[in-house]
Amino acid sequence: MAIVAPKARKHLSADTLFHLVRSGGATLPEPRWDGGDISLPDALMSAFAMFSRKAPSLLAFDTERAEGHVPPIYGMQRVPCDTHRREILEPVSPKWLRPVCTSVLGQLQRGKALEELVLLDGHYVVALDGTGYFSSQTIPWASC
Repeated sequence: MAIVAPKARKHLSADTLFHLVRSGGATLPEPRWDGGDISLPDALMSAFAMFSRKAPSLLAFDTERAEGHVPPIYGMQRVPCDTHRREILEPVSPKWLRPVCTSVLGQLQRGKALEELVLLDGHYVVALDGTGYFSSQTIPWASC
């Protein structure tokens, strides 16, 4: 009996999904008045790469960045270090990222990649990092 490879789904390839994130990042308003030395899409892709590569630490990801493993995979010209990435992305409103997330989610739904995660009444099971669950009424911080 021959082994049959599953049919490739072009709209679910890593290149396609990376392109969605990158092109979505290119449409975001630039929060820096001078545009900076590293583009906003490169900083966004750097953050995306850090999470999608599941680096065990920021230092480990920074080592990968310094060794040049990350830019060719994610189509970045320049990859910021951790501190610079934070400085670039901090003024970006999460609302600006909603269309990017919606676009990626749409592709995943179209490709039926999320069907296994559907539970009660058609809702998805999603692991969250907990940042939306903790807030403070005593610490004066805009994100709380």
